[in-house]
Amino acid sequence: METTRQAVAQAPGAESGQQVPSARRTVDGYLRAPFPWYGLDEEFSGPRWLMRVGMAADGAVEHGSVGHGDEPSVRNEHTAGGDKDAKEKFAVVVTVAANPVRHSADGTGVLEATSVSSAAWLAGVGLLSFTWPGQMDHSLRDDWLEQQTETAWVLADDLDGPHWSTLSLPVDGAPTTFHYRESEFGWVLAGSTERGVHLGAYGRGMSAYGLGFAAIKDITAYAQAG
Repeated sequence: METTRQAVAQAPGAESGQQVPSARRTVDGYLRAPFPWYGLDEEFSGPRWLMRVGMAADGAVEHGSVGHGDEPSVRNEHTAGGDKDAKEKFAVVVTVAANPVRHSADGTGVLEATSVSSAAWLAGVGLLSFTWPGQMDHSLRDDWLEQQTETAWVLADDLDGPHWSTLSLPVDGAPTTFHYRESEFGWVLAGSTERGVHLGAYGRGMSAYGLGFAAIKDITAYAQAG
């Protein structure tokens, strides 16, 4: 999970909390992935849009996200209140390739295996990228984000701990157990599929309890929708 953590920590935009520029919403990276992408199933009839993919140093696609609903911006209108107060209703699905421990492309090191914890951490950090307590001075946001990112890391590394519950949701039509947690900023969940990927998801204003996930048949449809 360390490799995944470093990749996200270096990703532009996460620290700024701004919307993903359309220039980065290219479908090319998604098409290069050797694994299936997941999104919400056909029960969801709202907007769908691309976000970004994460790559290893050798250019291999390792993970990526797709969005559903309202495209989120930084939440700084209020600090709590839950879904009923959220002005934006969205759910983002994160797909992570289920990789074993493996040698790096240059043969000089070993890359850690990805796991459900990897998906949980990516989802937790994704939610943070659109979060900013309204009472906080802008100059303190970087410190706050660093602290909360570390917290997300600790929580993702303890999926059997008291901060997580379990939730059964359909994946490709089959009931699947997810680790689930809520906070004042939204919800995060993570689980695995039978198709060689781990799934993470996060959202706000849209209940996680009614969601279902399915492999995306045509990822270019998300590009056209976005």
